[in-house]
Amino acid sequence: MKFLCDVHISYKIVRHLISLGFEAIHVNQILDKWHTTDKSICEYADLNDYVVITKDADFRDSYFISATPKKLIRIGLGNVSTNELLNIFTNLSGSIGDLNAKPNFLIEVNNQNISVISKE
Repeated sequence: MKFLCDVHISYKIVRHLISLGFEAIHVNQILDKWHTTDKSICEYADLNDYVVITKDADFRDSYFISATPKKLIRIGLGNVSTNELLNIFTNLSGSIGDLNAKPNFLIEVNNQNISVISKE
């Protein structure tokens, strides 16, 4: 499974995902770095089968309106610490791996719960 972390996701998350055995890159490592548009991020992720990890609600809207990115994890926790996010991804790693076989999915992480939406 491959992850593409958006600009507001810490490099620590990238390194943690790699330590869990996943492939992970940060948007600052591709295309126009932090200037890369959301549309370009979605196209790159879909073309290369990446799961986009973001805090940006625009990606959620794009998932429902334009069906891109095809695979998305949206963190809606506000100013959560990086250590808390590390724990969340450690706990989610098995579930996320199971979802990778699906062509489309959205995982929403917020204060109350973790929701999974999968479109066939």
